[in-house]
Amino acid sequence: MADALELSLAVCDYDRCRAVLDGRARVDGCRILPTALEPEEAFHRAFKFQEFDVTELSMSSFTMLTARGDCPYVGIPAFVSRLFRHSGIYIRTDRGIETAADLKGKVIGLPEYQITATVWIRGILEDEYGVDTRSVAWRQGGLEDPGRTERSTIALPGDIDLKPIPAERTLSDMLATGEIDALITARAPSCFLKGTPGVARMFPDYRAAEQDYYRRTGIFPIMHLIGIRRSIYEHHPWVAVNLYKAFLEAKRHAMYELSQIGHLFVSLPWSVMERDQTVELMGEDFWSYGAEENRKVLETFLGYHHRQGLSERRVTVEEMFAPSTLELTKI
Repeated sequence: MADALELSLAVCDYDRCRAVLDGRARVDGCRILPTALEPEEAFHRAFKFQEFDVTELSMSSFTMLTARGDCPYVGIPAFVSRLFRHSGIYIRTDRGIETAADLKGKVIGLPEYQITATVWIRGILEDEYGVDTRSVAWRQGGLEDPGRTERSTIALPGDIDLKPIPAERTLSDMLATGEIDALITARAPSCFLKGTPGVARMFPDYRAAEQDYYRRTGIFPIMHLIGIRRSIYEHHPWVAVNLYKAFLEAKRHAMYELSQIGHLFVSLPWSVMERDQTVELMGEDFWSYGAEENRKVLETFLGYHHRQGLSERRVTVEEMFAPSTLELTKI
């Protein structure tokens, strides 16, 4: 491997990525220098400083920069983070919010307008409950730490009401005190975890709501993808497919481990039954990679992103990814 291409890699230590991090899933022709990071840190270091050659990326920030034509990364359709998001809506119980439709006209906090989780939640609120993005007063700031700002500069249409909260305040505190009516966030706010009176989830049985959503739509929301530094891709275009194949192999390792009932790889006593029930609802390849395999999910997200004012034009699925990753060799 003396002549291998050396690549730095930043990705969360997900089970589906672990074989790339530990070397069981090799990237042919490359020597990988891995760093396991929480997604927020990976995104900050990627979009602010471009520290890594290969990195986990926010789907939303990647789409925004792609629309502008200045994204420093080329996408690979390995969707290492996916999550249903009905769990991420928190409300004040004293504001007459009985259903999600009642969020129309309310003041709603969010850590960043551009993060992927909030794009999906706003889209679902509009599609499923008639809550138009422009019918809400959005308030942006740190969930638990004061002073959080958008990781990339955004320029929204004038009819979207987005303002920062006071620099010394946090969204969790403002929900607890009733200064905002609701909060959408990927992470549970501390006021909810502590059982603050008057704070609750919009969907207490979010699993049932999310399963119903999937049955009706077939959508399993994509949060993050893998990106390769554009300058490396332009000099070594072969790297894109080799990276993609390695992430596919790593996912196969994880799915094999989830299915093993003779000895459990996951520290939950009924994890195999959970996996089997998921397959029954969503199919064997429930955590699918690939652009074509996920066209409906991607098209839905790209439509939300544009309608919510984050991308100045609607990005196409094809321009997001290295062309060679769109169609792998078949034997």
